[in-house]
Amino acid sequence: MRMSHPKGLYLLFVTEMWERFSYYGMRAIFFLFLTKALLFTHEDASNIYGDFTGLVYLTPLLGGYISDRYWGNRRSIVFGGLLMAIGQFFLFLSSTYYHTSFALSLMIIGLLFLVVGNGFFKPNISTMVGQLYAPGDARTDAAYTIFYMGINLGAFFSPLICGTLGDTSNPADFRWGFLSACIGMLVGLALFLSLKGKYLNSYDGRPVGLKPVRKNNAETGDGQMPFNFRKVAMSMGAAALLYLLFYYLLNLDVFASLIFSFCLVIPAYIITDTSLTKVERSRILVIYILAFFVLFFWAAYEQAGASLTTFTDESVDRVIDNHEIKTSYFQSVNPIFIFILAPFFSMLWTWLEKRHLHIGLTQKQAMGMLLLSAGYMLLAYGTQGVPDAVKVSMFWILSYYFLSTVGELCLSPIGLSMVTKLSPARFSSLLMGVWLMSTAAADKCCGMLSALYPTDHSVGVFSFLHFTISSKADFFMMLAIMTFVAALILFLVSKKLNNMMKME
Repeated sequence: MRMSHPKGLYLLFVTEMWERFSYYGMRAIFFLFLTKALLFTHEDASNIYGDFTGLVYLTPLLGGYISDRYWGNRRSIVFGGLLMAIGQFFLFLSSTYYHTSFALSLMIIGLLFLVVGNGFFKPNISTMVGQLYAPGDARTDAAYTIFYMGINLGAFFSPLICGTLGDTSNPADFRWGFLSACIGMLVGLALFLSLKGKYLNSYDGRPVGLKPVRKNNAETGDGQMPFNFRKVAMSMGAAALLYLLFYYLLNLDVFASLIFSFCLVIPAYIITDTSLTKVERSRILVIYILAFFVLFFWAAYEQAGASLTTFTDESVDRVIDNHEIKTSYFQSVNPIFIFILAPFFSMLWTWLEKRHLHIGLTQKQAMGMLLLSAGYMLLAYGTQGVPDAVKVSMFWILSYYFLSTVGELCLSPIGLSMVTKLSPARFSSLLMGVWLMSTAAADKCCGMLSALYPTDHSVGVFSFLHFTISSKADFFMMLAIMTFVAALILFLVSKKLNNMMKME
């Protein structure tokens, strides 16, 4: 059996690396830009962060649909990458004129370009990894682990570069961080355009990611989802009703109501497609259920770009030998741990399988949530009883990042591979968009939760689902309990979900 990987994997690796450099470089300084240059409060900055990151992972539904039906993966990736580069440039302009009245407008335009661009880029490049391999190829899981390391290579050095350039005492310097993120996106796009024709071929030599062939054969499973005007109209009506419910009855904001409405309607639209077989519908349902559970993981994990940024900036002693480590640099800790641990986990799963010690996909994801919960419990312990004026050791935040990274390696790359395996070929990009859509809901929840974080400048006591949050320790314990309960329930239903997959 061949153990080497096709060269196309490494092209996708490098392309995704530069795109993640662009995104995570921006994310490393974005929250700081909001609070230190545009002077938003922590609560307002948290809500903006949640709105942006939520919409970033909602639009892959649109990109996945257009790719599956009209454009193909290649054209969608190029279009999305170009839009994201433009978005980063508008953030550069916003931070250049941060002291003017139109800085906010420039920032909103930039975020809109990033949101739409990511929708076309993200689901399509992830889907193309699986298309390089034959069905049932044992190398597929390892390929996604390698691809995941590309994501984290970009995530590792982007905060160091963008943070060095942008995270300074001068608010005007944020522009250089955003500009470097723009350049990184253009570099990745140029590499993809120049090499895609040579290397992006399937196991039998056919080019992958081209414009889809329009067929409609439910028996073979090769057809496109037919456009049903009546069904679309009913779905839009249901989305509108859900939006009104979330907005007026549950008092959620505009973006939360929009994101949560589509997160319910779109999956229902797909799974009720009449061309689906019983087995296909069962497998898609597994994707939905797991997407719901991992929502809790990402809502807590993505605090790294929100409340944990504030915690690191205000409450962590970052001085070593009279040198203060930049807050943005801590965004590189997670990728460092991934580089160290990802090869180990790749070998671990193989080693266990060879010894017939099978750990199911759902159990792995539940393990990931338990480890994240343990990380927040550690932070709660480290901050318990510590006065606001006293900064805690870096040990606590570094230990959290270690545990959350181990949890991520149990959950995230396995999830990408699972969606590729369980999705019918004609819905592959669209269902990858649904999987990423759970991250949209999670990121919006992340912003809502981050707004509850008690900063050094906040006053009063917050409550969340009858849980009193009067200190940083309470906030971290809330996140620990949330992820622990979700993991426990997933463990309990894991056997049923594994049976529903009906994988040969």
